[in-house]
Amino acid sequence: MVWPHRIPFVRPGVGRPGIRAASAFWWWAGSLPLALFLSSPLLIMALYLLRESPWPAAASDLVRQALVLTAKTSAGSTLLAIGAGTPLAYLLARRRFPGKAFLEGLVELPVVIPPTAAGVLLLLTFGRRGALGPLLEGMGITLPFTPAGVVVAQLFISAPFYIRGARLGFMMVPRELEEAAAVDGASALQILRHVTLPLAFPGLFSGLLLCWARAVGEFGATYLFAGNMPGRTQTMPLAILTAMERDLGAALLLTGMLTLFAFVILLGAWLLLGSREDIPPVL
Repeated sequence: MVWPHRIPFVRPGVGRPGIRAASAFWWWAGSLPLALFLSSPLLIMALYLLRESPWPAAASDLVRQALVLTAKTSAGSTLLAIGAGTPLAYLLARRRFPGKAFLEGLVELPVVIPPTAAGVLLLLTFGRRGALGPLLEGMGITLPFTPAGVVVAQLFISAPFYIRGARLGFMMVPRELEEAAAVDGASALQILRHVTLPLAFPGLFSGLLLCWARAVGEFGATYLFAGNMPGRTQTMPLAILTAMERDLGAALLLTGMLTLFAFVILLGAWLLLGSREDIPPVL
């Protein structure tokens, strides 16, 4: 047994140069294979786009309709996530109540559920023969195989990402500042507007970006619940599936657009969170 007082104290960065070089070599050797595996398809796709130049496919109805529909539905689902998810995120961040852990688990569950399974769940709940289907039809609302169904599928899959970011943002707001504002006579609405939301904004915005990116890239739940009808429910991920059968250039162009969009969103989230060291990363 080695007693604690016998363990030599070694300051960080102090040691024989040969040992440090060998250690660095093995860390690099162990890291490069997976790094190359993850990055090589993206680099090859970029080179292929530059070589093949599939830009004329952007004028096709397939790409144009899928792009417009994806922009509209992803914007709608993201706005719904913000409107309904912000109160829920605040509740989970600031309140204690019976069943809170169970509710948190239910909110996070769509993140780990396979998208195709999520589509089945949506059909069981909102389908024409689902639990709520007859009630919705009695109100004149039809969700499956409609653009509204695309929004519902995107919302179910992407909303947890916004709730997670918003919850972390609210958790990092010091209670002392809100209490000081209350002592100075500020109302609850004024505290929320001028203290809580500005301080929680990095978390809220990061969650918004990730929610939007996940909605744009949603495939499985949309395919099962809303279908793959061009110009009606065919979003960009679904259009890639269709284009692979008849127009490889369009499929490649859509893939490149989605990849670039995801990269920009992730870069924006990293830059935002990197400027605030007191906020834990959402990614």
